[in-house]
Amino acid sequence: MANSVSSPKGPVSMPQTNQYGKAMGVIGTLFFLFGFVTWLNSVLIPFLKQACELSDFEAYFVTFAFYISYMVMAIPSSMILRKIGFTKGMSLGLLIIAIGSALFIPAAYARSYPLFLVGLFGQGAGLTLLQAASNPYVTILGPIESAARRISIMGICNKVAGMIGIFVLKVLLFSDTEQLSEKINQLAGAEKEAQLQLLAERVVGPYIVITVVLIILVFGITKAALPEINPEEEDTTTAEETSGKTSVFQIPHLMLGVLCIFMYVGVEVLAIDSLTLYGEYYGFEKNVAGNFGIYSLICLSIGYLLGVIAVPKYLTQKNGLIGSAALGLIFSIGVLATTGVVSIAFMIALSFSHALMWPGIWPLAMNKLGKFTKLGAALMVMAIAGGAIIPLVYGGLAESMNRHSAYIVFIPCYLYILYYGFSGHKVGLKKA
Repeated sequence: MANSVSSPKGPVSMPQTNQYGKAMGVIGTLFFLFGFVTWLNSVLIPFLKQACELSDFEAYFVTFAFYISYMVMAIPSSMILRKIGFTKGMSLGLLIIAIGSALFIPAAYARSYPLFLVGLFGQGAGLTLLQAASNPYVTILGPIESAARRISIMGICNKVAGMIGIFVLKVLLFSDTEQLSEKINQLAGAEKEAQLQLLAERVVGPYIVITVVLIILVFGITKAALPEINPEEEDTTTAEETSGKTSVFQIPHLMLGVLCIFMYVGVEVLAIDSLTLYGEYYGFEKNVAGNFGIYSLICLSIGYLLGVIAVPKYLTQKNGLIGSAALGLIFSIGVLATTGVVSIAFMIALSFSHALMWPGIWPLAMNKLGKFTKLGAALMVMAIAGGAIIPLVYGGLAESMNRHSAYIVFIPCYLYILYYGFSGHKVGLKKA
């Protein structure tokens, strides 16, 4: 690796070759953290549904509280990063996640669903700041042509952590779930409340550990002394693309990309976080259905590995996105057209189609933004709120229809992602 790597904006200074490797290692650790915290929601949804006695619609406020923070905090995160830089922003993000995780402890003792949601919002707020810093950092750290490959590597870290997190939390929360569920269903009044309280308190130990680890990581990131980057140093090509523009909203390919990320995150989150309840819908026990999310993350990881190998050597970012969207559309039709184990298998396979979407959309949307890079990144992170809205829409449909038919929400999302891959990412850009 040369001492200076190019970006879509111009050269990014890298004083020493080993700084690139250290930076990628630290960012990989952060993406591992993203996955561990984020994908725990697939376990928390069925857990809190039982412990707090929730309906399907109410249970999906877990994803709403977590992901809506991206919409609320994205612009403030951009302002913070502009003031303190990417690297200090990462440390601050970790601290905020730690605070959100710590709130799970009083929430469990009070068996307060609203307080759990506040803690989830806090975790999401911290992750917003981390995402706003780390995603453009990875994108700009090397050539734009291989950005999807770098993000794919980060995705593998994310999904491996998710598998570990789901497995560990599932064992801790659902080890005797069937016996406990039968016992709770036979109780009433104060006895039932006491058992539900004991169930809720199972999250205390895991979240004490998570909080302590996060605080340790804050000090670790601070000591790492990552090289700061300045994506606003433009070259003449970028200046031509953004000259005369006074607002980020005047950049069509970015705004269409923001909506694309919204759609993509919504379907990715729904495909994994709804699986346990969907498995229960077809008669699987909770401790068995809880494994389905792990299988989905394995499919995602396989897709990311293929991305690392194929992009950009054999497959362009654009073609990877198009193929992924088409596959997602096919698999979602399979989910709706079948039932039982086959439908669940299509749901699990659906995650494979998501692997190249995030690393494909980000570079295409962030291409040639110049002085608007940080604000553009903030808008892209804001669009992660798709993970709040689309699962909640599904939850509402599941109550009015059923958990199977409600997956019709997938279809328009994949159609839009397909459009962005074909032509949406080129709108407003000058032809080469």
